[in-house]
Amino acid sequence: MIVYPAIDIRGGRCVRLVEGDFARETVFDADPADAARRWADAGAEWLHVVDLDGAVVGEPVNVPALVRIRRATDLPIQLGGGLRLDEHLAAAFDHGATRVVLGTAALRDPDLVSRAVDRWADAVAVGLDARDGKLALDGWLDQTDTLAEDLAVRLREIGVRHFVFTDIRRDGTLSGPNVPALASLIARLRTGVIASGGVGAIADIAAVRATGAEGVIVGRALYDGSVDLAAAIALARSENAIVGP
Repeated sequence: MIVYPAIDIRGGRCVRLVEGDFARETVFDADPADAARRWADAGAEWLHVVDLDGAVVGEPVNVPALVRIRRATDLPIQLGGGLRLDEHLAAAFDHGATRVVLGTAALRDPDLVSRAVDRWADAVAVGLDARDGKLALDGWLDQTDTLAEDLAVRLREIGVRHFVFTDIRRDGTLSGPNVPALASLIARLRTGVIASGGVGAIADIAAVRATGAEGVIVGRALYDGSVDLAAAIALARSENAIVGP
């Protein structure tokens, strides 16, 4: 299982939100490239970068920050936030993204997903950002009645291989991941699920790993020191991961 340190960007800075609420923001790095270097030095295998401003306005906003991150490290970058058009995706790859994550567009424009998969194949993922199992769009400001699992199954049929599942009510809370919801999604998709939201302790890494997830995104817990990245990576890689009480 891969551990993805999260770098969420708002106003050009590296921040963390609680439950996606912009009024509950903490700034951790004035320059997101500093966070990228720190996680690279700690042994990260990938970075998960989100353009929070882009997710709200519907187009990439923090491109300069992405470029700085790309210059700061050669780690693969998984990028989401505001990617709604073919040209947004092409530009993201040009600016250094290794994999793109489609969120709002995956529900509103399934043809875009199909075209993207045809062109970039495994380098395209879909973000499933859910409250109580139902998808939220536009930077989590617009709540829908569409079940995340149902959309995932439809998109798997057109070739999407990677899904980032975020439980919004857990995101940034350090309260632990929604393991039952994650396990239910994995039971339907079998492979390709990356968990996000709620990781607050090293034991949470083991809990996610036990579901069969292919990856886990860790944000606030890394920034405030609740989880040590090197220890999380070692646990994720371990064949017999056991965490005590």
